[in-house]
Amino acid sequence: MKDLTFEQKRSLSRHEAADQLTALADALREGGDAELALGPGTLGLRIPDDLQSELEIEIGGGEIELEIELKWKTAPARATPPRTETRTEKPQRKNTPTPAGRSKSTQRPTAKKA
Repeated sequence: MKDLTFEQKRSLSRHEAADQLTALADALREGGDAELALGPGTLGLRIPDDLQSELEIEIGGGEIELEIELKWKTAPARATPPRTETRTEKPQRKNTPTPAGRSKSTQRPTAKKA
C-alpha cells in the first residue's frame, strides 16, 4: 500500500515542460525540504543527498516515451546499534608477597636429567 500517490497527465508546451523540469532540478539541487508547484497545489518533499535513478526511453508506435524515475527512502536509514561485546575478564590477582627464595617468574624450572 502506498502512503501517497500523485499522478498528473496533461498536455504541455515545450517551454512548460522545461519549466517543470527546471523547478524539479532546482529542488533536487537545493535538497532538504523542497516545494514543487504542481497544477493548482504545491507538493512538499524532503530530498536526501543520495538518490536512485532510472531512465527509460521507448520508441515505437509512432511515439517516443521518456521516463525519468527518482527514488529515495522516506526516512533516514537507522544506524545499526553498536554491538555490545560481553567481555569475560579474568579476575585480577591480588599482590601477595612472595615467600623468600621464590621468584615471581611464571616459568617453572626444568629438571635436569642425570
